[in-house]
Amino acid sequence: MKDTLKLGKKIKELRLKNDLSLRDLEKKSKVSYSFISSIENNRYQASRDKIIKIANALEGSNVNELLLLAGFAPESEVLDESDEVKSLTYEEFINNPEHGIFFRDYLSAPEERREEMREIFKILQDKEKGRKPGDVQGEK
Repeated sequence: MKDTLKLGKKIKELRLKNDLSLRDLEKKSKVSYSFISSIENNRYQASRDKIIKIANALEGSNVNELLLLAGFAPESEVLDESDEVKSLTYEEFINNPEHGIFFRDYLSAPEERREEMREIFKILQDKEKGRKPGDVQGEK
Protein backbone atom coordinates (compact mmCIF):
# COMPACT_ATOMS: atom_id res chain seq x y z
CA MET A 1 0.00 0.00 0.00
CA LYS A 2 1.58 3.20 -1.09
CA ASP A 3 1.71 6.37 0.94
CA THR A 4 3.14 9.11 -1.27
CA LEU A 5 2.60 11.75 1.41
CA LYS A 6 4.85 9.86 3.85
CA LEU A 7 7.29 9.15 1.01
CA GLY A 8 7.68 12.85 0.22
CA LYS A 9 8.13 13.75 3.88
CA LYS A 10 10.69 10.97 4.36
CA ILE A 11 12.75 12.01 1.32
CA LYS A 12 12.74 15.65 2.44
CA GLU A 13 13.69 14.65 5.99
CA LEU A 14 16.60 12.53 4.71
CA ARG A 15 17.71 15.27 2.30
CA LEU A 16 17.80 17.82 5.12
CA LYS A 17 19.60 15.39 7.47
CA ASN A 18 22.22 14.98 4.72
CA ASP A 19 22.43 18.79 4.54
CA LEU A 20 21.59 18.72 0.83
CA SER A 21 19.72 21.26 -1.23
CA LEU A 22 17.44 20.05 -4.00
CA ARG A 23 20.20 20.88 -6.49
CA ASP A 24 22.78 18.93 -4.44
CA LEU A 25 20.51 15.89 -4.40
CA GLU A 26 19.97 16.30 -8.13
CA LYS A 27 23.73 16.05 -8.70
CA LYS A 28 24.10 13.00 -6.46
CA SER A 29 21.04 11.11 -7.70
CA LYS A 30 20.86 12.23 -11.34
CA VAL A 31 17.15 13.01 -10.76
CA SER A 32 16.08 16.59 -11.54
CA TYR A 33 15.61 18.91 -8.58
CA SER A 34 12.13 19.91 -9.78
CA PHE A 35 11.09 16.26 -9.91
CA ILE A 36 12.46 15.66 -6.39
CA SER A 37 10.56 18.73 -5.19
CA SER A 38 7.39 17.37 -6.79
CA ILE A 39 7.84 14.06 -4.97
CA GLU A 40 8.49 15.83 -1.66
CA ASN A 41 5.33 17.88 -2.11
CA ASN A 42 3.19 14.91 -3.19
CA ARG A 43 2.59 16.30 -6.67
CA TYR A 44 4.08 13.43 -8.65
CA GLN A 45 4.43 9.65 -8.35
CA ALA A 46 8.01 8.53 -8.93
CA SER A 47 9.05 5.41 -10.79
CA ARG A 48 10.81 2.56 -9.01
CA ASP A 49 14.07 3.51 -10.73
CA LYS A 50 13.93 7.11 -9.54
CA ILE A 51 13.14 6.07 -5.94
CA ILE A 52 16.19 3.79 -5.97
CA LYS A 53 18.41 6.56 -7.39
CA ILE A 54 17.25 9.01 -4.73
CA ALA A 55 17.60 6.47 -1.91
CA ASN A 56 21.12 5.54 -2.99
CA ALA A 57 22.11 9.23 -2.96
CA LEU A 58 20.86 9.78 0.59
CA GLU A 59 22.99 8.50 3.46
CA GLY A 60 20.89 6.83 6.12
CA SER A 61 18.06 6.00 3.76
CA ASN A 62 16.44 2.59 3.59
CA VAL A 63 15.73 1.88 -0.07
CA ASN A 64 13.18 -0.81 0.80
CA GLU A 65 11.24 1.51 3.08
CA LEU A 66 11.09 4.18 0.37
CA LEU A 67 10.06 1.60 -2.23
CA LEU A 68 7.25 0.36 0.02
CA LEU A 69 6.03 3.91 0.64
CA ALA A 70 6.02 4.48 -3.14
CA GLY A 71 3.97 1.31 -3.66
CA PHE A 72 6.75 -0.90 -5.01
CA ALA A 73 8.08 -4.22 -3.81
CA PRO A 74 11.29 -4.03 -1.80
CA GLU A 75 14.56 -4.88 -3.50
CA SER A 76 14.14 -8.59 -3.01
CA GLU A 77 14.92 -11.21 -5.55
CA VAL A 78 13.97 -14.87 -5.60
CA LEU A 79 14.89 -17.87 -7.71
CA ASP A 80 12.19 -19.33 -9.94
CA GLU A 81 12.03 -22.96 -11.19
CA SER A 82 14.71 -22.32 -13.83
CA ASP A 83 16.99 -20.74 -11.21
CA GLU A 84 16.87 -17.38 -13.00
CA VAL A 85 16.66 -14.34 -10.74
CA LYS A 86 13.52 -12.26 -11.17
CA SER A 87 12.17 -9.22 -9.35
CA LEU A 88 8.78 -9.50 -7.71
CA THR A 89 5.99 -7.02 -8.20
CA TYR A 90 4.59 -5.39 -5.09
CA GLU A 91 1.43 -7.52 -5.18
CA GLU A 92 3.38 -10.77 -5.69
CA PHE A 93 5.69 -9.87 -2.83
CA ILE A 94 2.95 -8.94 -0.37
CA ASN A 95 0.76 -11.91 -1.33
CA ASN A 96 3.60 -14.39 -0.84
CA PRO A 97 2.84 -16.06 2.53
CA GLU A 98 6.53 -15.90 3.48
CA HIS A 99 6.58 -12.10 3.06
CA GLY A 100 2.99 -10.99 3.56
CA ILE A 101 2.85 -11.76 7.26
CA PHE A 102 5.83 -9.52 7.87
CA PHE A 103 4.85 -6.61 5.61
CA ARG A 104 1.07 -6.56 6.03
CA ASP A 105 1.15 -3.99 8.85
CA TYR A 106 4.53 -2.38 8.11
CA LEU A 107 3.20 0.85 6.61
CA SER A 108 0.75 1.52 9.44
CA ALA A 109 3.26 0.74 12.20
CA PRO A 110 4.94 3.53 14.21
CA GLU A 111 8.57 4.23 13.28
CA GLU A 112 9.98 2.42 16.34
CA ARG A 113 8.07 -0.72 15.39
CA ARG A 114 9.19 -0.39 11.76
CA GLU A 115 12.80 -0.31 12.92
CA GLU A 116 12.23 -3.48 14.96
CA MET A 117 10.58 -5.13 11.94
CA ARG A 118 13.51 -4.18 9.68
CA GLU A 119 15.95 -5.68 12.20
CA ILE A 120 13.94 -8.91 12.39
CA PHE A 121 13.74 -9.09 8.61
CA LYS A 122 17.51 -8.56 8.30
CA ILE A 123 18.17 -11.39 10.77
CA LEU A 124 15.84 -13.68 8.82
CA GLN A 125 17.45 -12.73 5.51
CA ASP A 126 20.93 -13.50 6.87
CA LYS A 127 19.73 -16.81 8.31
CA GLU A 128 18.11 -17.92 5.06
CA LYS A 129 20.89 -16.93 2.61
CA GLY A 130 21.40 -19.63 0.03
CA ARG A 131 18.00 -21.21 0.65
CA LYS A 132 16.15 -22.15 -2.55
CA PRO A 133 12.40 -22.51 -3.18
CA GLY A 134 11.27 -25.91 -1.95
CA ASP A 135 13.90 -26.14 0.79
CA VAL A 136 12.57 -26.64 4.28
CA GLN A 137 12.78 -23.42 6.25
CA GLY A 138 15.83 -23.35 8.51
CA GLU A 139 17.73 -25.93 6.43
CA LYS A 140 20.44 -25.06 3.94
